[in-house]
Amino acid sequence: MHWADHTAMRLSEKYDSQVIASGITPSGEFHIGHLREILTAEMIHRACLDAGKKSEYIFIVDSMDPLRRVYDFLSDDYEKYIGFPLANIPAPNPDGTPNYNGESYAIHFLNPFLDALKEIGVIPKVVMNHETYDNGKFAEKIDLAITNRKEISETIEKISGRELPEGWYPYNPVGSDGSMDGVIVTGYEKPYVYWTDRKGENGKSDIRKAEGKMPWRVDWAAKWGVHGITCEPAGKDHGAAGGSFDTGIPICRILGSEPPGKMVYEWIQLKGSGPMSSSSGNTIGPIEALGLVPPEILRYVIARTKIKKHIDFDTGPSLFETADEYERLVSNPPEDKELSKKKKVARDTALGALRLSQVKRGDNASLSTAGVSFRHLAMLAQIKSDDKDIWESLNRSQHLDGEPNQVLINRLARMRNWIDSRHFPEDARINIQEIISEENKEKINNQQEEFLILLSSKLEKIEWNEKEISESIRLVSSEININRREAYVALYILILGSEYGPRIASIMDEIGKETTLNILSKSFQ
Repeated sequence: MHWADHTAMRLSEKYDSQVIASGITPSGEFHIGHLREILTAEMIHRACLDAGKKSEYIFIVDSMDPLRRVYDFLSDDYEKYIGFPLANIPAPNPDGTPNYNGESYAIHFLNPFLDALKEIGVIPKVVMNHETYDNGKFAEKIDLAITNRKEISETIEKISGRELPEGWYPYNPVGSDGSMDGVIVTGYEKPYVYWTDRKGENGKSDIRKAEGKMPWRVDWAAKWGVHGITCEPAGKDHGAAGGSFDTGIPICRILGSEPPGKMVYEWIQLKGSGPMSSSSGNTIGPIEALGLVPPEILRYVIARTKIKKHIDFDTGPSLFETADEYERLVSNPPEDKELSKKKKVARDTALGALRLSQVKRGDNASLSTAGVSFRHLAMLAQIKSDDKDIWESLNRSQHLDGEPNQVLINRLARMRNWIDSRHFPEDARINIQEIISEENKEKINNQQEEFLILLSSKLEKIEWNEKEISESIRLVSSEININRREAYVALYILILGSEYGPRIASIMDEIGKETTLNILSKSFQ
């Protein structure tokens, strides 16, 4: 059984209907690592619906969180906004200065991310946390937190092992200057929290409005109760022993609600670079990723992996393998037949991953296939600048019958983006050499040169297609008793200027007989 289906089954045993949640703080541009939490939650939601259960997926935006520092992409003008809720400060201009006439900081970073989520079929109910504070839905929880602040502080210290600062309070009021930094609580009389801010001003905050917020560990526990959340996957930082999930469980109960069961997912890492981090710059954004990777394959990366196993996200060489693995699974799904328990689990997991990889729930997976491998399309996209020439080639090779479908059109557009990006693997790049350089000529020995001259004569007489080209290479290399690998290396050096690359017979077929023979004839004059 797929992990999402297993979770849905377990949840249905405990709750009649589900509220599946994920959340994010819109403090800057998002990275692809955020999609692990979001797609994990969304796939569980889909699995609940597929099982005929009631389910809602909500996406909580922590817009009440404060700006914690002046990030690298911000100008020094934002120094004055440190401690302000993200919903209350202006969005940055392209040069990092505040745009006083535009949208809020939170909305500025949120909207492009939501657009990216739509592309991968994620359309949640969006909950802005500052609005939940402002409409009074947190008021009861805040009152309970303040009333039970001693028990909550002891809970946090005992479970987390950290000592809270003297004067810690389960509510951070917004001071007279708009910041929550340096505001000291002086008293509470429901519904008002009284305070003195860093400017020495005295005031009060109404807990029924967005005039303050609970600290993270209390805020998260309160959200579970306010929204009736039954499942919220957490990253291993929050889910570690003593982390905010562990403290949230008893705090949620202190606040009068039942917490969801603990579910922890591993991080996505950029292959060879470790965990993604916006602050370190070790990241790729979801919008950039979706410009390169088809959405169903991006979903597949998450769907095929157990949640407690980390993911090496790779927009380099491994993308070929991932995309082709997906295409093979669509074309040849596991058969429904008698299997051993282990093989049955593998089959059901694969079929579940395929189902949950579709952009639109319920779509037939066959509608998401392009009918051509990533490698072949990458080769064509580099050799042919006109899309019409690619469709003609695919028709000739019988990868395509007639006009391309929208999946193939979109995949080619992303392929061209990938080729033009820093992510495309260098050993897959194709640069046809019109004539061999002196440097490369020195790499070809006498036997390889003999092979190339004889091959040229052989190729003049054949019907031009990949099969005949491959057969000619085999026959000539056998005739002069040259190692087959050496023969191919000579062709790669001659045509690509490298000792390796994509299938050389395919490349020769695509660049055409005249061009290939012209390269061969010019090279050893």
